[in-house]
Amino acid sequence: MSKVAIVLGTRPEAVKLAPVILGFRNCPHLHTRVILTGQHREMLYQTLAWFGIEADADLQIMTPRQSLADITCRALVGLEAVLTDERPDLVLVQGDTTTTFAAALAAFYQKIALGHVEAGLRTGVADDPYPEEMNRRLTSRLAALHFAPTMRAAENLKREGILDHVYLTGNTVIDALHTIASRKPECPVAGLDWEKSRVMLVTAHRRENWGQPLENIAHALIDILEAHPDTALVLPLHKNPTVREPLQGILGAHPRAFLDEPFDYPQLVGALQRSTLVLTDSGGLQEEAPAFGKPVLVLRETTERPEAIEAGVALKVGTDRTAIARAAHALLTDDALYGQMARAVNPFGDGHATGRILRSTLAFLGLPSD
Repeated sequence: MSKVAIVLGTRPEAVKLAPVILGFRNCPHLHTRVILTGQHREMLYQTLAWFGIEADADLQIMTPRQSLADITCRALVGLEAVLTDERPDLVLVQGDTTTTFAAALAAFYQKIALGHVEAGLRTGVADDPYPEEMNRRLTSRLAALHFAPTMRAAENLKREGILDHVYLTGNTVIDALHTIASRKPECPVAGLDWEKSRVMLVTAHRRENWGQPLENIAHALIDILEAHPDTALVLPLHKNPTVREPLQGILGAHPRAFLDEPFDYPQLVGALQRSTLVLTDSGGLQEEAPAFGKPVLVLRETTERPEAIEAGVALKVGTDRTAIARAAHALLTDDALYGQMARAVNPFGDGHATGRILRSTLAFLGLPSD
């Protein structure tokens, strides 16, 4: 039997690693430990609880208005102690967070092999998204196993000279999505009747959009609401006041703008199922919304998920006020365009990524896969 430590710190990591944690814990050949940095707090714990997962260690590093340096330093020091005590044969991380990079570096310092779930995503721009693009690149250099969700991601790794132990798996978010959607989750929003309005689900929080870009997004949303009286928008607000305050200031008084607290994952899935259109700067929603046939407008200048654009399930509109409003207007008025995007095939997987990751990990560790 081999020991695997799965390290995570944010809600997106929890969503995407939950199926992996459950799959690994059900494997008789692995002793799986779950380690939290606590980069996020309430949202992280809430998500794990929905999947019935309890952590084995929690560093609780979160502090108010923490900087990237704060997160990195506290996570690195805390993980050094945990990994020294646990001595796993493999550390597993996911995606692009600061927790991911800190755990990768901690594993390297301890000479422990690293597996990277959702490896190989790239925009090609070092600081966009910031700091996620560089977190991914640095983690790839430290990893021994690379679980690429798409062929393009695998090709990105090979172009960088990463040739060994690159596995095409699909994205684990689709595994998680199927699990939660099967429970038919609700998403009650005070004052909103989902049946009477065409609802736009909106998320906006990325660092590169802070300031004027975020204000542009908010004004574009007002333009859309005013041009389409049968529409409403639901926007779960990020906890960070740098994000919350400008959105509340611009959108808060509009009667069809429903600003809410962050949704737990089942609520988010329920909102996706009931929405008409998704506008987001989130990476995860670019993968999740197409599973329900919901067109996505990507509120970013770059995306590390170009497969969504190429497949026709998403359109990159950036943060220009006019461009956002024009794209939304087209989808809300052109049934043929909407149908074309809604019926396109989701390029991010079939819901069986966890099994592929597990089999590849067992082979790497020299363990049977039965």
